[in-house]
Amino acid sequence: MQKNFIVTLFVFISSFQFSCSASNPNQIFIRANQVGFLPEDIKSAVVFSEYPLYSKEFKILNVQNGKTIFESEVSDSGYNYSKFSHCYTVDFSELNKPGMYLLEIDGQKSYPFKIDKRVFNSVRDSLMIFFSVQRCGPTNPYLHGPCHLSDVARLIGDPDTEMADLTGGWHDAGDYLKFLSTTAYTTYMLIFSYEFNKQKFGFDNNKDGVPDVLAEARVGIDWLLRCNYDGNKLVTQVQDLRDHDVGWRMPEEDTLRYDRPGFVAIGKNQIGMFSAALALASKVWAERFLDYEFAEKCLNAAEKLYQIRNNVPDIDESPSGFYQDNHFYGKLALAAIELFLTTKDEQYLLDAKEYADSADSDYWWSWGNLNSLAHYRLGKIEPRYIDYIANSLRHYDETKNSSIFKEGIPYSWGTTNSLLGVTLQAILYKHLTGKNDFDSLAVYQRDYVLGRNPWGISFIYNIGSVFPKNFHSQIAYFKGGYLPGALSAGPAPLDLLENYNIERTNFTYDYFNTDSIKYYDDRMDYITNEPTIVGNATALFVYGYYSNR
Repeated sequence: MQKNFIVTLFVFISSFQFSCSASNPNQIFIRANQVGFLPEDIKSAVVFSEYPLYSKEFKILNVQNGKTIFESEVSDSGYNYSKFSHCYTVDFSELNKPGMYLLEIDGQKSYPFKIDKRVFNSVRDSLMIFFSVQRCGPTNPYLHGPCHLSDVARLIGDPDTEMADLTGGWHDAGDYLKFLSTTAYTTYMLIFSYEFNKQKFGFDNNKDGVPDVLAEARVGIDWLLRCNYDGNKLVTQVQDLRDHDVGWRMPEEDTLRYDRPGFVAIGKNQIGMFSAALALASKVWAERFLDYEFAEKCLNAAEKLYQIRNNVPDIDESPSGFYQDNHFYGKLALAAIELFLTTKDEQYLLDAKEYADSADSDYWWSWGNLNSLAHYRLGKIEPRYIDYIANSLRHYDETKNSSIFKEGIPYSWGTTNSLLGVTLQAILYKHLTGKNDFDSLAVYQRDYVLGRNPWGISFIYNIGSVFPKNFHSQIAYFKGGYLPGALSAGPAPLDLLENYNIERTNFTYDYFNTDSIKYYDDRMDYITNEPTIVGNATALFVYGYYSNR
């Protein structure tokens, strides 16, 4: 009986999957979150076509029995999208009964989606797996063997020291470089997620007695401590751009594995993120594991570097040009407030306030634009700091009204991370105030990444019905495209893409590209289709927040 039901369900679902493709220019295209919704969620979809709808009615069907369980009318949106001059919105927020459903309009059917209070658990768990794929060194990585066991061959930028132990950590993206800035951000976010909500982020999928996010954070902490190889010095990057020139290879077979330099640099920005991550680690490891010796080691490293912040440049210089930072106030504010929360030293609180006021609202989100984290921490102590987060959110909320897809931030390199950063900031605001002013803004960005976008793709591997198959990832290339939990960087503006000579061969989604915004599911496209530890760290917080244990 169960087998027959599965076969029937497969045939039923297969019958409508072509309705979302670009095979017929007269088609209606339905764009919705392909994973689903919490029962109490705002639930919406976008419908667009080159031609007007024959009927303005839509139905929600139960996938199991095909019965109509909800009916209403689509709304004219007043928007155009590229060549699609007929754009509509669908709202079915009233539907809150758990089940598996699909949306039907004018005979076209959407991909199936679920309504359930645990609908995002699988997304959270999948995102978690990606970090183990990115592990470097003898850290029990997934999908590849221990690698780069000789990091680093030599230090560049320190005439007094030739070598340091920089094994471990995570590969930053689809290549095999490692960066202090992105590792510090990722480590911080993993620990912050746990402390933000120990119930939601205390999951232990491998049953080893340690919350998965903290077990993974330890990979980052250990590497950050190695980066601080000398009390007043930091290694900010391992390997150079030759990594991109030697062809596709598995990390354990890297032809450069014995020739990976480490670059010494320092700036207030790097000190800020390093000290924030290590101070928070100290607090959590003392409280959760009673590991006071390790906690003290982390705190000593954080405080020692923080104390020299006024004797270093404002911004470190990236030898590769990647992740070149522009700001430091928000990062020093985050370091200072975490040091205060760990030590209760009032001077750190005074510093945090001064730096946070100087940081102001940054109206963005990325690995380098995270002022809202410091403002959130301070907002729990002094409510006026909530205003800085609210300023950014009001800006995003206004920006979303310029598009039917409700993007809160313009497209950039790392669009999906920035969009989810909007949701992250809305979550912080709601946690501080209890207000739901920006709930719809948060959900639109969340759902955009899972399919409510022009291309009708979930940007997370194996999540939803349609997802990237050709990530710019060396490991995925050798695993037939398999890259569990990887978040694609997502669409980018043409004026950015034109600066890089990328020879693409996959144009599956080109029908939905515009003159100004493009996305390619192409393994050569390191701008729109590369996953990063930073993007996954942001996504893990967001989808973990919406999960339920």
